[in-house]
Amino acid sequence: MEIYFQLITDAETLRKACEDLKNEDVLGFDTETTELSPYDGTLRLVQLSTGKDTKVIDLKQFAARGDLRTSKELAPLRDLLAAPKPIKIAHNAKFDAKWISHHLGVQLGGTFDTLLASQLIAAGDDGRRHSLGEVTSHFLGTELDKSEQVSDWNAPELSQSQIEYAARDAATMIPLREKIVERLKADELVKVAKLEFDCVMPIAQMELNGFYLDAARWREQLERVKVSQAKVALELQQMLAAGVAQASLFGFTEINLDSQTQVTDALKNLGVPVPETTRGWQLQPLAADYPVVGKLLEYRGVAKSLSSFGETILDFINPVTGRLHADFRQIGAPTGRFSCSKPNIQQIPHEENYRRCFRAPEGRKLIIADYSQVELRILAEFSKDQNFINAFVSGEDFHTTAAAQVFNVKPEAVTADQRSFAKRLNFGVVYGIGSQRFALMTGLSQTSAEDIMRRYFATYRGLDAWLRDASRKVMSERVARTASGRMSRFRFDEEDRKAISLAQRNGKNMPIQGTSADILKRALHLLHEKIAGTSARLVNIVHDEIIVEADADDAEMAADKLEKAMCAAGEEYISRVPVKVDVKIADEWAK
Repeated sequence: MEIYFQLITDAETLRKACEDLKNEDVLGFDTETTELSPYDGTLRLVQLSTGKDTKVIDLKQFAARGDLRTSKELAPLRDLLAAPKPIKIAHNAKFDAKWISHHLGVQLGGTFDTLLASQLIAAGDDGRRHSLGEVTSHFLGTELDKSEQVSDWNAPELSQSQIEYAARDAATMIPLREKIVERLKADELVKVAKLEFDCVMPIAQMELNGFYLDAARWREQLERVKVSQAKVALELQQMLAAGVAQASLFGFTEINLDSQTQVTDALKNLGVPVPETTRGWQLQPLAADYPVVGKLLEYRGVAKSLSSFGETILDFINPVTGRLHADFRQIGAPTGRFSCSKPNIQQIPHEENYRRCFRAPEGRKLIIADYSQVELRILAEFSKDQNFINAFVSGEDFHTTAAAQVFNVKPEAVTADQRSFAKRLNFGVVYGIGSQRFALMTGLSQTSAEDIMRRYFATYRGLDAWLRDASRKVMSERVARTASGRMSRFRFDEEDRKAISLAQRNGKNMPIQGTSADILKRALHLLHEKIAGTSARLVNIVHDEIIVEADADDAEMAADKLEKAMCAAGEEYISRVPVKVDVKIADEWAK
């Protein structure tokens, strides 16, 4: 592919270039930076391409003459990047959007992201990779030379090879988008692609905003956990001692509490009917009859807290902002759910002592909002089951209402156990739960579990029919879709019963969990527009929860905007039952 490019280092040439480019429908867009984080490095190049002609703007020359964010020379570029048209085509647009926002002071407008589009088309295929080189190879059948990617972008003078590399990446976006659009249309993914593209800027801004973690509070919590771990470890050692074959001359024999083999042997010697694997959900039902199992689960919980959420999280606090700037991947799972790393602040334990470490700085407040039982409301919408719908419409406690329907008693006569069984089933059906798993979760016998599940599905016949139909579709079409059209393909051996069972469970779950992800992403786009120009800042998301930070005086306003954005997004996908959002204003992140 022959590339024609123009290196721009002066204001007049830039003005003319932007004047020409603003009439295009689409532009290939890329940046070259000296570091991965906008807080650590310099934005060196901005590349904009029509496919035939590529403008490579060297910002080092402009930076020598003033602040990039306020430079009058760069005003035409800032306007072009912020405008909804032309559409800017980028690969992993979130990265470029963060640099443009931080260094040029503009929100990237009108985005087409070839990375997100490629992930949508792959539809959960683990074998596909989505780097620009691999996506270009897959859709265009051409190879991109990426050798200059790690070259010195801070050099006083860039080499011809570096500039050609930068120009080629931007120019490639034009034919790449054409091929990808063909596939998006063929696979009926245009609607969900727009949903994802609209979410790029909110997520880029959230990562730039960061989430404030009080380091002193975090260290205090770690000390409490360490003391707790030592205490629980000693108690567990003493309880397991009777199950250790060989006693010590000096008292009980210590075993390695992190060794599954040693712990399992000790439990068996104590007469505990240990299942084949000692996963928490399989051991949980045994805890009521065997206190040593309860103590083991407590130990594991404390140990996981220390290993997953220890001192290392403090290393991620940015010295410039004093905040955590985690990396959120928009399509972190085939369902469309986000995943998070560096650090994973979506997995912070729910305990108050952990959550309170994330707080609003002086003069600010956190506004915490989450959808109430959104996946169950989606299930009611999909299944059209009138009893299920009525349980929500009544406005009463959903699990109590469901228990009353299943056990044929008045709501006020529902027992704690009946409500607990109904709650576990309500959430369990979202994940395709079977009677065996339900028995393990509740401690019921297999017969009792089957009996309750029979009553449940006899009460919600429409729900039962929808779940059965979802299973059949997986077998016949090998595809499941969310309300936005997000697709997941299923590949399995028809002779492999376990693989079939897994596909059927995922075929039931994916449309529900995936539609929940659709709703959240739509809410983020609406919220981003509503809070523009205010003191409110998006700082974190966790599945169906959104956390915003705002000036204390603006907290009520921000809470209102957040609730309205979330409800409006939910109501675009759910109409048969009310959408409910719980919102609170607080100094700390807590439930």
